[in-house]
Amino acid sequence: MKELFSDQVFNRKLLRLAFPITLQNLMLALVAAADAIMLGRVSQNAMAAVSLATQIQFVQNMLLGAIVSGVGILGAQYWGKRDSGKMGEIFSLSIHEAVLVSAAFFLGCRFIPEKLMLLFAHDPELVEIGAEYLRVASWSYLLTGISQCYLAIMRVSEHASRSAWISSGAVILNIVLNAVFIFGWFGVPAMGVRGAALATVIARVIELAWCIVSSYEKSFIPLRIRELLRFNAVLFRDFWHYTLPVLGSFLLWGIGFTSYTAIMGHLGPDAAAANAVAAVVRDLMCCLCNGIAAGAGILIGNELGAGNLSLGKTYGQKAMILAFLIGGLSTLVILSSIPLVSGCLELTEQAHHYLVGMFVILSVYMIGRCVCTVVINGIFSSGGDTLFDVYSLAVCMWGIALPCAFLGAFFFHLPVLVVYACTCLDEVGKIPWVMLHYRKYKWVRNITRN
Repeated sequence: MKELFSDQVFNRKLLRLAFPITLQNLMLALVAAADAIMLGRVSQNAMAAVSLATQIQFVQNMLLGAIVSGVGILGAQYWGKRDSGKMGEIFSLSIHEAVLVSAAFFLGCRFIPEKLMLLFAHDPELVEIGAEYLRVASWSYLLTGISQCYLAIMRVSEHASRSAWISSGAVILNIVLNAVFIFGWFGVPAMGVRGAALATVIARVIELAWCIVSSYEKSFIPLRIRELLRFNAVLFRDFWHYTLPVLGSFLLWGIGFTSYTAIMGHLGPDAAAANAVAAVVRDLMCCLCNGIAAGAGILIGNELGAGNLSLGKTYGQKAMILAFLIGGLSTLVILSSIPLVSGCLELTEQAHHYLVGMFVILSVYMIGRCVCTVVINGIFSSGGDTLFDVYSLAVCMWGIALPCAFLGAFFFHLPVLVVYACTCLDEVGKIPWVMLHYRKYKWVRNITRN
């Protein structure tokens, strides 16, 4: 513990990486909240339809997230090795894959939005409103993948702060333009749902343009035509060798969390309302541990790629200790926020009771969430140990937590708070297994090629 706080080099490097990434995560969480608030002032159906429509983007983001993770895993190690040529090839490869994904979602949202909306809603008005949003927003889906690759390569090449500035600037612009186009400020016609979509498109155009311009500055990695036209079969296999398990874990996690929300939604409006509030607080609290995980993964990956396996192992130990500290801090913050959050909301007495109970459960859950996020997504991924997350999710979420919550809600009719506790079993239950795998040190390896 003493070594963690006395190692100024580690702390300075981690802070330089983790703070910008945490800020990015926080800003992305805020733009979703702003969309909901503004469209809620237009109409309940507008808010609900756009919320359902953006589930399509949620799926796209999971696929793009896997590609970005591949950039982070390989890019961090090759940057530690100072192999700028290979970094350019990794960047170009990620652009190839992201464009394929983005083009598929663009075509679907642009030309068959009604059919896509029918996957999430059957009410004709919701389908119509959601389709209207998707037709305009489809252009942003085409650009998002390219921007995410630019931001990812910046993060692993010591430009995390620029990545944060670009992403946060685009979010702030998105929120401002939302207000202008949705409500018709400054003489602009009020466009409602179409205005929200248009604001997103403009923000993505500015974000991508900013990324491209920045990439041609000194020490940045630009996208070069010759690397786009080159195919490196060995790098392609390496990229997907480490990325496919990440994609599998994202899909398992995403579908599982959607199922948790559906289960709680079937327990009545009071339970659904309390769970919605708890989910917002959970997502905001997770911004910090996600930032630490990403920063630690890059920092440890740099050392492993440079061949400094002993130092990478030491940094992994420090990051693991930090994960427990952040988990404990999150517990205290959530418990102390109960009076503030419950006092700001107009809830029924039953919903308030559920909310307090959920916050207590959530405070324990956050210890597991912080530890598992930092160790699995940060430390393990830094050395290409990405398959463990798939196993842990399959066993702990799909084999234990999800069946317990489902059976508790629909067969045994357990109390709401017991069902909610079941949805939190996976992260806390994974800790012993995660720590056992950590001690095997399979993640301490250099995955670069000469």
